Amino acid sequence: MAESKKPLVSIACGGTGGHFFPGVAVARELQRRGARVSLWVSSKSVDQKATMTVPDLEYHQLPAVGYSWNRPWRFLQGMRAAMRTVSDQMKLDKPRAVLAMGGFTAAAPILEGRKLGAKTFLHESNAVAGRANRFLSRWVDEVFVGFDQAKISFRHKCLLDTGTPVRKKFREAKMEETRRHLGFELDKPLVLILGGSQGARGVNRLVTEALHGINELQVLHLTGEDDLDEVKRAYAERRDSVQVHAFFSDMPCAVGAATLAVTRAGASSLAELAAAGVPSIIIPLPSSADQHQLANAVAVVKSGGGVLIEERQTSPEQLASIVSGIITDGKRCEAMSSSMRQLDRPEAAIAIATRIIELM
Repeated sequence: MAESKKPLVSIACGGTGGHFFPGVAVARELQRRGARVSLWVSSKSVDQKATMTVPDLEYHQLPAVGYSWNRPWRFLQGMRAAMRTVSDQMKLDKPRAVLAMGGFTAAAPILEGRKLGAKTFLHESNAVAGRANRFLSRWVDEVFVGFDQAKISFRHKCLLDTGTPVRKKFREAKMEETRRHLGFELDKPLVLILGGSQGARGVNRLVTEALHGINELQVLHLTGEDDLDEVKRAYAERRDSVQVHAFFSDMPCAVGAATLAVTRAGASSLAELAAAGVPSIIIPLPSSADQHQLANAVAVVKSGGGVLIEERQTSPEQLASIVSGIITDGKRCEAMSSSMRQLDRPEAAIAIATRIIELM
């Protein structure tokens, strides 16, 4: 079939890497099934960097901005501009289906796509659905959830527990190969710190203080742009066993190299760690809406794959003790890894793509 005659699926996946990369996982499965795919992303730098990792995928930039109680007019202005942008593009190239992965880029593609007769879908990756997704769900044909408990957040007749899509490379990455590629030693534990694509200052500062006195490990610390220089200074004395990056384009490689991860509780990050079977120390974002990160973390901890700590109630010394206790106990590390893998949903992208193809 000629490329221009293939059915088009638009995927709104901008705002954070946690929306973008699951969207890409579904996009790849849709392409495999003969569909064309275009992505809707924001103008934020994290989205611009993320799109560079998939140069073959068509994408469009939206002027939408997230809602702020202090500046609601900015959200409304951005929404109006986004609706115009989406409407103009969809009239030129009409989609047969629209999938929104959540976040502030979701509304305009869903609403405009529905006006044009496209089938519409929404994915909620968190254990507790966000208010925006609950509101938007009334205009979609089907809702996909990453955690089964998220179903109670929606009043929708078509709900499917698919899990959160993860790129296949996370399951295929081998520790020996990834460490060689990154330049780390093969026989020394490596701790991966996921400070967040947009930064997580509380995690970054707590971890650098905690790891200062632990010399029997290697560190790969992803900080976000805002904290890069501060974190580099904190590790200055142990430069040989540490790599610090603001943004890392090859996350399957980074995760595949890790013995242990210290991470926020974003659903996408946890799904990627589960796919690779990486034991995790989880520090939920205290200010996350509806405490959804805490709910995500609790689901992982119940499985045995992670340890939950609270940022404001944990000292660097306590975190150091937890890290040392895991990396020096081979049996515990192996058991946690096995428990993380049990949370993996390798068929998530397939399940979502299958429903989209069936309904459109």
